[in-house]
Amino acid sequence: MNQDDLIASFSDTTENQMKAVFSTLFIAGNRLQTLFDKHIPQLSLKQFMLLAIIRQTNKPLTFTQLGNLLGCSRQNIKKLADSLLRKGFITFRQSPVDPRALCICPTEKVNAYFQNDFSEYQKQLTYLFEVYTDQEIETLFVLLSRLYRGIDNLDQKAGKDIANFRLPDHL
Repeated sequence: MNQDDLIASFSDTTENQMKAVFSTLFIAGNRLQTLFDKHIPQLSLKQFMLLAIIRQTNKPLTFTQLGNLLGCSRQNIKKLADSLLRKGFITFRQSPVDPRALCICPTEKVNAYFQNDFSEYQKQLTYLFEVYTDQEIETLFVLLSRLYRGIDNLDQKAGKDIANFRLPDHL
C-alpha cells in the first residue's frame, strides 16, 4: 500500500477524513523532523524551533512561556535549552517579571546561524511549498491557524471527560 492508496481509503466519509487529517499531522511532523535532523547540522528540529521562536519574539520568555508556545512541557524546554546553552546559542537571565523564573535569551551566534548557516537550508524549504499556489498556501495557513482552536477545544473537553471519569464500583 502506498500513500495514495491510504489517502483513498480514508476519503469516503467525514469521520474517516478527520482520522486521516489527524494521522497526517503526526506523520508529516515525523517526516519533517527526520528530514531536518538528517540534513541540517548542528541543531535538531526541536532546538531550531525553540531558537526560531526566541528570535521571532524579540523579548525574553520563560521556560514555561516557551513550552506553551511550542506545545511541550517546561522540562522539555529546559532540556533543549541546556543543549543550546552548551552550544553557545543562548544564555539564561532572570525574568524581569518573576525573580524566581529564568528567561532564555539569544546570543549573537543565533543571528549568525540564521544569516549564514541556515540561509542555505531556507532555500530548500521552498521545495516543501512549491507544489502549492499562493491561494492554496493562504488557505493552508488559515486552516492550520484554526487548528490551534481545535487543539484548545480538545484539551478543554478531554480534560473534563478525564476529570469526570470514574471506574465502576464493582471492579
